[in-house]
Amino acid sequence: MKTVTVNVVSGSYDIIIGPGLLTQTGDRLKAFGFSDKVVIITDTTVRKLYGSTLEQILIASGFEVATLSGADSEEEKSLETAGRLYLELTGFHAERGTPVLALGGGVTGDLAGFVAATYQRGVPLIQIPTTLLAQADSSLGGKTAVNHGQLKNRIGAFYQPSLTISDIDTLKSLSQRQLADGLAEIIKHGAIQDADFFEYLENNIDRIMALDDDALETTVARSAEIKAAVVEQDELDLGLRNILNYGHTIGHAVETVSDFQIDHGRAVAFGMLVAARISNRMGLLDRSDVTRLKKLLTKVGLLAEVPKLETDKLIEAMHHDKKIVEGRIKFVLLESIGEVIFTDDVDLELVKKVLPEKL
Repeated sequence: MKTVTVNVVSGSYDIIIGPGLLTQTGDRLKAFGFSDKVVIITDTTVRKLYGSTLEQILIASGFEVATLSGADSEEEKSLETAGRLYLELTGFHAERGTPVLALGGGVTGDLAGFVAATYQRGVPLIQIPTTLLAQADSSLGGKTAVNHGQLKNRIGAFYQPSLTISDIDTLKSLSQRQLADGLAEIIKHGAIQDADFFEYLENNIDRIMALDDDALETTVARSAEIKAAVVEQDELDLGLRNILNYGHTIGHAVETVSDFQIDHGRAVAFGMLVAARISNRMGLLDRSDVTRLKKLLTKVGLLAEVPKLETDKLIEAMHHDKKIVEGRIKFVLLESIGEVIFTDDVDLELVKKVLPEKL
């Protein structure tokens, strides 16, 4: 087991990573001083896989448990769903000290985190991510949100969990497609901050995708460390944390234009490659690094299914992105593997030329 501690202004918390951790949830909650009611928010698939098991573990530890259905898709990650959950929390007589456990992937973590942040002005949140994407990225850092008006994560709050429990055994129920989706964010972390970790991924990608315990634990832990180090310096996303958006300016546009039919990881992978090509065309990034990035993304299978989307629609969607400042689109661009810059000085005509290029 590995532990990554996140120290932010609003308080510190641990991310624990390893196999078999789900069975320890009751004991860990009691160690925090929780002793009465617990709410699990999850989706249909995860509820069948782990919801009943977790519920029984908590009941055996003396908790009264309510398991609530959250969102099964990005389309359901909405204010309407949050409103239903508020009513169900009220019906369960959840109090200010009642912890909400977000059991599932990124959609569940975003939604349950938003509900925890806003119900009674904030109740304790425990993140229990069950996908590689969530364990390595989306459950970390305190961003919670729902979608609104076809715009992703338009309404949200920064709200840190009390604890994050990443049981790597849950990753073994994922498909290769879901694993690849998570690896997009992991590759991003290496690309922006850690050249040695990027090289580790290049050398160990087969072990990771074969679900080797040591490789998974090392990968999730290092990815969490990279993100935690950035979040600690910029909890509210006012500066440095923007580097975590590498690939997301274009990636979020791809998700929006495709009506969220393209997986987040694949959209971000496409965005990373396009951004790398833009960096190369601007003279910032050597062509060999573009090739390394493309080779790794291709080996994972992340570039195989991104369909052609209309360039003008993608550009329009970028103009609605949260990263727009005074009408200028901001990009995170690589200078080398492990080094990035953040700039709004990117010619949109260059973006329009690069977007349609063959993957």
